[in-house]
Amino acid sequence: MVLLVGTDGALGASLHCLLQRRGATTASCQWKSRELQNKLHHADVIVVGSTKPDDVPVSWIKPGTTIINCSRDLLSGGNNYGQQNNHAAENAVCSIAVAMRMQNMVKNTERWIQSQQFRKWDLRCLKLQPLSPVPSDIEISRAQSPKAVDVLAKEIGLLTDEIEIYGQTKAKVRLSLLERLKDQPDGKYVLVAGITPTPLGEGKSTVTIGLVQALTAHLNINSFACLRQPSQGPTFGVKGGAAGGGYAQVIPMEEFNLHLTGDIHAITAANNLLAAAIDARILHEGTQSDKALYNRLVPVVNGVRGFSPIQFARLRRLGINKTDPGTLTEEEINKFVRLDIDPSTITWQRVVDTNDRFLRKITVGQANTEKGFVRQAQFDIAVASEIMAILALTNSLEDMKERLGKMVVANDKKGEPVTAEDLGVTGALAVLMKDAIKPTLMQTLEGTPVFVHAGPFANIAHGNSSVLADKIALKLVGEKGFVVTEAGFGADIGMEKFFNIKCRASGLVPSVVVLVATVRALKMHGGGPNVTAGAPLKKEYTEENLQLVADGCCNLQKQIQITQLFGVPVVVALNVFKTDSPAEVDLVCEIAKRSGAFDAVPCNHWSDGGRGAVKLAQAVEKAANQKNSFKYLYSLELPIVEKIRIIAQKVYGAQDIELSPAAQSQIDRYTRQGFGNLPICMAKTHLSLSHQPERKGVPTGFILPISDVRASIGAGFIYPLVGTMSTMPGLPTRPCFYDIDLDPVTEQVKGLF
Repeated sequence: MVLLVGTDGALGASLHCLLQRRGATTASCQWKSRELQNKLHHADVIVVGSTKPDDVPVSWIKPGTTIINCSRDLLSGGNNYGQQNNHAAENAVCSIAVAMRMQNMVKNTERWIQSQQFRKWDLRCLKLQPLSPVPSDIEISRAQSPKAVDVLAKEIGLLTDEIEIYGQTKAKVRLSLLERLKDQPDGKYVLVAGITPTPLGEGKSTVTIGLVQALTAHLNINSFACLRQPSQGPTFGVKGGAAGGGYAQVIPMEEFNLHLTGDIHAITAANNLLAAAIDARILHEGTQSDKALYNRLVPVVNGVRGFSPIQFARLRRLGINKTDPGTLTEEEINKFVRLDIDPSTITWQRVVDTNDRFLRKITVGQANTEKGFVRQAQFDIAVASEIMAILALTNSLEDMKERLGKMVVANDKKGEPVTAEDLGVTGALAVLMKDAIKPTLMQTLEGTPVFVHAGPFANIAHGNSSVLADKIALKLVGEKGFVVTEAGFGADIGMEKFFNIKCRASGLVPSVVVLVATVRALKMHGGGPNVTAGAPLKKEYTEENLQLVADGCCNLQKQIQITQLFGVPVVVALNVFKTDSPAEVDLVCEIAKRSGAFDAVPCNHWSDGGRGAVKLAQAVEKAANQKNSFKYLYSLELPIVEKIRIIAQKVYGAQDIELSPAAQSQIDRYTRQGFGNLPICMAKTHLSLSHQPERKGVPTGFILPISDVRASIGAGFIYPLVGTMSTMPGLPTRPCFYDIDLDPVTEQVKGLF
């Protein structure tokens, strides 16, 4: 909005006319108007037509506002021209100057308005020359020369001040873009999920990358991939990276799979600061009187004692409406300084981004300086931290700070929840996370844009990349573009959580689900031998066997049915391997279409890049135009037990659920504490629809055992544990790190996949 201040008569009328012809919204105001302060605060551009009075402070104008001064004093250089001053000449010069200023001002305003609007992409895609046989992932990645990230950012309409560059190929994108493009319609929203996988994975990340390469590099449709950041635990352990593979991957893949821009390190620092605060508080409360605690928590600084802002928040929660520390009664001081944490209820663990099985159970506080405050604890892998889940679900910096404060770390001795806010650490956590909240921009092998942001566990958390990355990408692609994101594990886990948790948090509605299947996984579900990571595949998986494929398609059919529960069209992407026969491929596609899929398409993006996924891209584009009747699986108002039962029966196919006494006790506690209306995040094996990994295909008639129930209150979900769930992986006999090395001359990484 352009505000004209002190512009009367012909000047004001002319400016209004010129600006409105150029599409600007205009308003006018006089210096003495009562509405001046409010109008100055909301203006994007201010045109000054006369001298500003001294009693109008500059602070009334919001930071970043463009100010154009057309006042007579400025243009004429003042009124004192001496005795020889020719007033007629002065008026003539002033009028010409005003006219020139008006013209320049209109041009500047037009340029500013254009800079704030959606920009059409001018993307230069990178050429691929696929080789056969297909080289290793890192060889393919290194053979391609990525665009400089500032060039990519400009191509997709990002402004210079909206990116923070990390090296040559990575950049953080600032959240201010969402405000700039708030009126821009969103693009289409596509989720990539999968059937119940083998331990080797079925290539959801590869399909995601292949699909966007096909859409943008081959069909000239704006598209963005949004991926999770991989943990370094699996990278150096057994699974490897998560950048895709073959000719459908994010580059540079070694940067993607290692430190990236430090988000996981920030989460580790924030998580462990909170863990340290918990134990330190227990120690200090156990060794000091109320008075000593109060004097240290509210110290005298420069002769003055005062509460910090976060301490005022705690006082309000306790119902103590006082601002002077000297006026609290002894009872109020006791309530203020004592959290009375029950050590046996602490749920907040320390984390590290390394697979280390010997940290699964530890003892803390053994040094003499901890005065006997010893307790058993554990480490989780960093991506299992609730802070990671919060990063993935938050909508803004303010929302993230609020969620961090709500995190429940333990109960007090009366059974009431103790939060990060109670410990006074919320602001510090937000400071550690202030850069991590910005998505990281990278690119595919064909030069199309990718956001890498957040990487929550797909079992005890929801296993999806961030809401913010999706929202920014949906604005950048434009109304006809596509944003493709991925859900962890099979559709029964990652997709269900995407719909019931992530979509509730974001308010976004998906257009299409792409369901990834492989002949290999279908043969396993049809009764094939066990598939083990690191071991050669049995001949059943490398030779044609139509019967095994047909029998295993029951799992594919079940996952299609699960997708249909949410009312979203589904396209099956068959990730083709070189050992798959044409007859096997045709059989899978035929069964998928008969089972309710909008389409089923074989994909060869791993060997051919985007060109091998063009048919998939065309099918997704058509499916996105179908009627969408998206709905959630359950109402949040239902009791916790009923929500668990609905997921178990409708998604997994269980006959019923069975709660352990511990699980029932926790459900009762969370309900009493006011957390009963949160969505459910089931922590279950991804290797079967049931709770038993060895049961393949579509198990039926089983009772789903709920061993325990926990809560991530800041992230905003309850997570029931189905059986035992490890949150710290271990290293195998021969970890991936045996093959990883660094060339000291070229500084190139070797052996990374």
